[in-house]
Amino acid sequence: MANATPSSTPNPNALRFTLDTPVPDNVEQSPFGEAVLAVPGVVSLFGVNDFVTVTRAGDAPWEEIVTAVQAAASEHL
Repeated sequence: MANATPSSTPNPNALRFTLDTPVPDNVEQSPFGEAVLAVPGVVSLFGVNDFVTVTRAGDAPWEEIVTAVQAAASEHL
């Protein structure tokens, strides 16, 4: 069970999530990555070391994405 803490980036359509566990190799194909990429409005996921950056479609609400990323971290990491 991992925690994902969001923080802003210079891109208003991207958030960085700091994790308290290392990002899995091939994060996009991991259960965590698949769960995040399945969230409506998420267009990409990049991960390295202990953080991931999630990019959204411009009109997607951050509140739903943040909740889904935190749930995916809790369930899959």
